[in-house]
Amino acid sequence: MADAIKVLLVDDHQVVRRGLRTFLEVQDDIEVVGEAADGAEGVARAEELRPDVVLMDVKMPGMDGVEALRTLRELANPAKVLIVTSFTEQRTVIPALRAGAAGYVYKDVDPDALAGAIRSVHAGHILLQPEVAGALLSQEETTGGQGRGGSLTEREREVLGLIADGRSNREIARALILSEKTVKTHVSNILMKLDLADRTQAALWAVRHGAAG
Repeated sequence: MADAIKVLLVDDHQVVRRGLRTFLEVQDDIEVVGEAADGAEGVARAEELRPDVVLMDVKMPGMDGVEALRTLRELANPAKVLIVTSFTEQRTVIPALRAGAAGYVYKDVDPDALAGAIRSVHAGHILLQPEVAGALLSQEETTGGQGRGGSLTEREREVLGLIADGRSNREIARALILSEKTVKTHVSNILMKLDLADRTQAALWAVRHGAAG
């Protein structure tokens, strides 16, 4: 499975990890490369194994999922982090998304939907459910980026709109007939000009300021 999506499971409940592994191991394009029982171990394993996607529980003893995510970002670990949560945990999900999570799934997610979510974040998409997107927008405080939309070029605005639509860099490149390298440059410029940390924040900024398609 040389081209399989490498997944790391981080959850303090062994039965949850076992269930996830059992299902994911039958997927032809997904390979579970390791497990961890808490955030600190998850960070260490992510640095050791360099997975493509980390399936991260939020509430764990010691270092929780949000702190582990922040640590991975500080280490510039390239893994996409998909938060595993329950419907009642919006107050925990929102900090995780702000810390750079690529999205989240519920603990009772349909197995096929889970596999689809892993493939989606690996492809560069952002998984944001309407209720959490709305909560993020309503809680967003005024930032230095709000008045800087005028500094974006027309092309950067086009790219930003496609980011808000959940498009990956590859899909944006296809839509605008650009190279992926050029799209990455535009994304970097957008984040710098708007003083934003990641694509999730860029997508939310676009929705809030009417830049989404």
